[in-house]
Amino acid sequence: MFPKENYVQRRSALRKKLDSGIVILPGNSESSMNYPANAFRFRQDSNFLYFFGLDHPDFIGVIDIDDQKDYLFGDDLDMDDIIWMGPQPSLHEMAMEVGVDETGPFGKAEEFIKGAIQKKRKIHLLPPYRGDTKLLLSQITGIRPFNIDLWVSEPLIKAVIALRSYKDDLEIQEIEFAMDIAWEMHTTAMKMARTGVGERKIAGTIEGIALARGNGVSFPIILSINGQTLHNHDHSNILEPGRMMITDAGAESMLHYASDITRTVPVDGKFDQRQRDIYEIVLKANTETIRNIRPGVTNKNLHLMAARIITQGLKELGIMKGNADEAVSMGANALFFPHGLGHMMGLDVHDMEGLGENYVGYNDEFRRSEQFGLAYLRLAKKLEPGFVFTIEPGIYFIPPLFKQWRKEGKFTEFINYDKAEAYLDFGGIRIEDDVLVTGDGYRVLGKPIPKTADEIEAIMS
Repeated sequence: MFPKENYVQRRSALRKKLDSGIVILPGNSESSMNYPANAFRFRQDSNFLYFFGLDHPDFIGVIDIDDQKDYLFGDDLDMDDIIWMGPQPSLHEMAMEVGVDETGPFGKAEEFIKGAIQKKRKIHLLPPYRGDTKLLLSQITGIRPFNIDLWVSEPLIKAVIALRSYKDDLEIQEIEFAMDIAWEMHTTAMKMARTGVGERKIAGTIEGIALARGNGVSFPIILSINGQTLHNHDHSNILEPGRMMITDAGAESMLHYASDITRTVPVDGKFDQRQRDIYEIVLKANTETIRNIRPGVTNKNLHLMAARIITQGLKELGIMKGNADEAVSMGANALFFPHGLGHMMGLDVHDMEGLGENYVGYNDEFRRSEQFGLAYLRLAKKLEPGFVFTIEPGIYFIPPLFKQWRKEGKFTEFINYDKAEAYLDFGGIRIEDDVLVTGDGYRVLGKPIPKTADEIEAIMS
């Protein structure tokens, strides 16, 4: 937990961004896995963590904008709980740790909030992403569950994003702690990538590292020789010679700040010429876009830069053709690069995405494109100091997409389908780093994880 002054300051800053009313921030409850007493690992709501800091289930935080007060509602544990869980701090003790003076039992939250509604005070809610949270909000407000979304506060969404987007020094330390874990995860995966080894063994080993050194993985591990499937959580394959293994994985720090790194390596540690050719294109897209990061640059322009580098590289291999700028403007590159360049990162690996991607990555100046590929860009707006985000270009050969586009005759002026067809057994390559925007440029976070082809071959040898 951060010093209590951090949480007091965050709540105070939020109050200054809203005119009146009360902000309701429910924490998460435990979620049963297969019977009531057997729960999944608990993960606290990130917005509750940001403003109230307590990593325990069944709390409701309330920020009163008009009265300048903060409230924490929750129940002290009884002896039955203590027998199973051991002694636990009281509600009052936990509230003091995060600078909250006003506390009450969980059941009092309903009385307090319904009283505010009866007085016609403005109620600010964030969009719930779990069904049990929506039901809880319904209970404590008296609003029917299917109407909760109508009460979501756009001013609160924008205010929270305006605060959480800028990472302070303590937050950066947490992210870099998670980056140190990611270094061990990825270098271990590289050394294990040998013919005959199962994907499941590697994925399980690196998830164990995340659990041993931090709070577990920041998202389910993506690890596969079928890298053409962008978010491939299937780990049933056995590694084969001539294949590439993509590993997209990160860890959470003890305070739940995330890392998110992708590396792609050749099974058995040696790139063949075809693999190296494609790899070098992706690496150039990664490193060149990173070099161009600075405040005021738009991530949309960085994405388009990566798309042009990929298009030009594939053109030099004969897979694409024609004018690279025209190909990118029309979206022909999306056959091979069908996703956005990256996303914000912090307490959530896709930071604040539960509040709405368009609020996080777009604004009045930047509207989401409807073009295939570019439409998946999660972050388009201008970069500012304090932003932490990912740079993750890739090249993929996706047989169903290829067959559909070829059948439809799409972009034949830019795509050499005969040449590209020879790569349908290739899979995919993605290279991802986590970057902080500084006052005059950028800093790639964490201990450098092998990234060039030579570095990868060296560590895998």
